[in-house]
Amino acid sequence: MSADRKPWHGVLTAVALPFRDDLDVDWDAYADHLRRQVELGCDGVVCNGSLGEYQTLRPAERERVVRTAVEAVGGDRVMAGVAAYGARESRDWAERAAEAGCASVMLLPPNAYRADGRAVLAHYAEVARAGLPVVAYNNPYDTKVDLTPALLARLFGAGSVVAVKEFSGDVRRAYEIAELAPGLDLLAGSDDVVLELVLAGAVGWIAGYTNALPDACVALYRAVAAGDLETALPLYRTLHPLLRWDSKTEFVQAIKLSMDLAGVRGGPCRPPRVPLTPEQDRSVTAATETALALGLGAVSR
Repeated sequence: MSADRKPWHGVLTAVALPFRDDLDVDWDAYADHLRRQVELGCDGVVCNGSLGEYQTLRPAERERVVRTAVEAVGGDRVMAGVAAYGARESRDWAERAAEAGCASVMLLPPNAYRADGRAVLAHYAEVARAGLPVVAYNNPYDTKVDLTPALLARLFGAGSVVAVKEFSGDVRRAYEIAELAPGLDLLAGSDDVVLELVLAGAVGWIAGYTNALPDACVALYRAVAAGDLETALPLYRTLHPLLRWDSKTEFVQAIKLSMDLAGVRGGPCRPPRVPLTPEQDRSVTAATETALALGLGAVSR
């Protein structure tokens, strides 16, 4: 890692966790998947996020996910998701991430109820005490708590966060965040607005579809970051039928299906997620096969 790149900069894959048919974790496939992400150009990985189905993991599994990631790609490349119902539990996961050697953590706001601003500030302050840089994750659809630009400015001013993974889908927020919280790093959190957010100043992308098409997604990010829209726009249009699945309720199932089609173990999801409908399956399969036929998947070449 270059001296001027912080651990949360660049392309970081929100890693899907492969399960065997019996729904136990396929640890060998997971370690191989992590290494492949870095080998194909990703700057790091985010584990125990929504794509990693952390809510369905036993505590021992969740801890092993982090340690496996650190062993596979090095702690300087690992951001650990530390979301939990309570701030003390989240801080405990952050402390375990620090002990494992992770470089940063990603934290949702309180998600057991509609927390107000005071509760959000206290939540992030508690986890920041673990000592690792905290990347806030704004996902108002799932958490029902919106980390607005004004609230992010308060969190940043308090020293509780260093960056935000912005998943609202509202690109206009990039400019307001830059105005209200200069110095707070913006990370694209939705695959289907990555081009727009990077053009608006995002310094990283916590990506979903890198799980299936890492080289193509990295090429897209690098082109946009370099201002090479002649390369980026056609690639973005080609990938967008897949990228937009990252913002759908069935994003985990869709990305895992694309992984399987690309020759990388994705496997089933644990309940309460259920398989895609036949129509959804056909849609994801068709878009993935189109991308692979164009040579956008490393496994296919």
